[in-house]
Amino acid sequence: MRLNAGAQAIGFSVSDYKNKPVQLTAYSGSKVLLSFFRDAYCPFCNLRVHQLINHFDEFDKHNLKVITFFAATQEDIYENAGQQNAPFPIISDPQLTWYRKYAVESSSMGLIRAMLKPAAMMKIMTSRFFNLKSVTKKPLIPADFLIDEDQIVARAHYGRDYGDHISIPEILSWAKTGN
Repeated sequence: MRLNAGAQAIGFSVSDYKNKPVQLTAYSGSKVLLSFFRDAYCPFCNLRVHQLINHFDEFDKHNLKVITFFAATQEDIYENAGQQNAPFPIISDPQLTWYRKYAVESSSMGLIRAMLKPAAMMKIMTSRFFNLKSVTKKPLIPADFLIDEDQIVARAHYGRDYGDHISIPEILSWAKTGN
């Protein structure tokens, strides 16, 4: 069952792909963007990680922390998404334990819907992240959660396609105003 705004965020205590501990409760008092991605090869996911890195200082200025999950092994993250040296935790969850708890969905239509967006596809195809390895992976659809200082979900966004996330301007607006 999907999480909705007003729900208590589901706590976790895990290690990121570098074996650093990450506990959601440690972020109490800060706003959090919690993002679930497909696999570490996914060009849509890697482009989004790149965008989050590029806006990290602005997020940090507004006390917004970023935590990400990948449905990938630590090794796959090291070889792909981890090469970007993100200043936020990237958590490996190949068994989809936390994906299930946050009701992250799968859809075979996710790739097709993404392909129907020519501008987004051109951006992916011309990015350094383009590859076809993730096409054979489980068709997970990304999900983003904006979690307030009291660890309540302020917004739950379940994507419709492989590249569908809450926009950076929406995240920044929420970080600044809480709305």
